Amino acid sequence: MNITILPQGTMAIYEQIVNQLKNAIVTGELGAGEALPSIRSLAAELGVSVITTKRAYEELEKEGLIRSVAGKGFYVCEYNTDYLREKQLMMLERRLGEIIGEAKQAGLKCGELVEMVEALYGE
Repeated sequence: MNITILPQGTMAIYEQIVNQLKNAIVTGELGAGEALPSIRSLAAELGVSVITTKRAYEELEKEGLIRSVAGKGFYVCEYNTDYLREKQLMMLERRLGEIIGEAKQAGLKCGELVEMVEALYGE
């Protein structure tokens, strides 16, 4: 599993971690029952604070995607991939709505925005 942090990104670092772990669960990269890196080791690997990784894990635990086992660490829970995918799509729609609003304010036409998305998506 590879997590990439974009410090200049519009999302908080903990949100980037949460979203990438969710994606790894949806795609099957992380399976039910699989152990996650410890909070400290993930923080060290990503070069972020322990508080940031702890917050990401707490968010995932709150959503029922991972569980904490005392003295052992965090594990991926059994999950409903359809439900998780739907939540991801809803989040993407919300964020795309914000981006479309900004594009309109900047005077971009729909076709120009589509061209930009296609160029970035191809990277």
